[in-house]
Amino acid sequence: MGIAWTGGMKWAIQVLSWASTIVIARILTPADFGLMGMATVYLGLVALINEFGLTAAILRGRDLTEHQLAQLGGFGVCIGAAFAATSVALAYPIGAFYGEPTVRTIILILSLNFVFASLAVLPRALLSRDLKFHVLAWIDGTTNAVQIAMTLVLAFMGFGVYSLVFGSLMASATGATLALVTRGHRLAWPTPLRSVAASIRVGWHVVVGRLAWYTYQNADFAIVGRVLGKAVLGAYTLGWEIATLPVERISALVGQVTPGVFSAVQSDRPALRRYYLAVVSGLSFITFPAALGLTLTAPVLVPAVLGDRWEAAIVPLQLLAFYGGVRSIDTVTPQILIYTGHSRESMWYTVLAAVVLPILFLIGTRFGAPGVAAVWIVAYPVVVIPTYRIAFRVLELSPAAYFRNLWPAVSSTLVMAGAVLLARWGLRAIGVGTRTALFAEVGTGAVVYTLTVLIAHRDRARAFLALLRRARVERDA
Repeated sequence: MGIAWTGGMKWAIQVLSWASTIVIARILTPADFGLMGMATVYLGLVALINEFGLTAAILRGRDLTEHQLAQLGGFGVCIGAAFAATSVALAYPIGAFYGEPTVRTIILILSLNFVFASLAVLPRALLSRDLKFHVLAWIDGTTNAVQIAMTLVLAFMGFGVYSLVFGSLMASATGATLALVTRGHRLAWPTPLRSVAASIRVGWHVVVGRLAWYTYQNADFAIVGRVLGKAVLGAYTLGWEIATLPVERISALVGQVTPGVFSAVQSDRPALRRYYLAVVSGLSFITFPAALGLTLTAPVLVPAVLGDRWEAAIVPLQLLAFYGGVRSIDTVTPQILIYTGHSRESMWYTVLAAVVLPILFLIGTRFGAPGVAAVWIVAYPVVVIPTYRIAFRVLELSPAAYFRNLWPAVSSTLVMAGAVLLARWGLRAIGVGTRTALFAEVGTGAVVYTLTVLIAHRDRARAFLALLRRARVERDA
């Protein structure tokens, strides 16, 4: 039921987000997206660790007292204020690094986001622990709607890159306000630290892992911007956004629900394994066809929707979309490690990846933006293997069983791909226009995939829905 609530809202916002991204891309320039991309390399990193892993610590420590929760909330606000001050100090050198004064201004403005986000950490963690996913869904839906509206209005008014900046700031303020109103909790000064030391230690493992993850996840943007320039970075960034937007939204909605569920059954290995396989299966059924569909249709999607000036984004979009399908099913595996006491091991494997991947991205720049995008396809599966080995051992799950769990989605997606390629061949033979070809290919893929799932894998779809209903019953009990 949590996935249903969150998913319904996320899909509604997904449609609006994708549509607004296309509209904004036609108003702004590649340089505008490039400037935001440069600032986001730093801002996104701090946003990821600003929460300091406290949500995971609160969910794992289900026996925390009210005063300990208040201490953790106070600790989080102190961390957020510290990061905001640090961002103000670093804005100038980061702007100088890129040679773009506008990047400095963007960072100065968006440093306020860290304060807003820190105020929302404890309320959101408590809502997740209470399995109030419908409340979280409405908060996120409202927040995203506000960001979309603000960004579009400012873009039409000619604010350029600042339409993206102030849209983000308004969304952060809205999200914090709604979280505090719906599940406010008192805050306490985080002393003595020894009373919450165990929770902070878990949070430290999580935040170091996230820091390392973000380092390799965004090193490509920093390297492309520095080596290949802002125009190439703009094309690469837009390709990334279009390629990963469906995957990011879907993974985000699952990521909001699964921590509360996994933490509730962390001591019940059969239940944990059952939920893990069900979530991975459900993700693959949605993200695999979306990822491969974008890979196949990018050559007609970009000129038909964005225009010829974005032609440089086609190949990065294709490669990144393919990678996005692989990444989508990896989002829940680290959670298994965190909620079964293996956060330290997960942290160190991620640190290792943060050392290796940036070197490969730098090598990839010799082949332009497509060379950097190709690194994700070649190297990422190797990077995540160690974490899967730990998760499989903890869950008593064999690799063969895991891949059997994915086969229905993989086989249905391959059938869809064959149908799309066949349709393209036929459309080219009769000389159909680009936009008509795009609609025809997307429609063919959607119909064929849906029919394949319903005919060949109906039982798997029913089992997934039954598991969702069982999760709702267990939650209500």
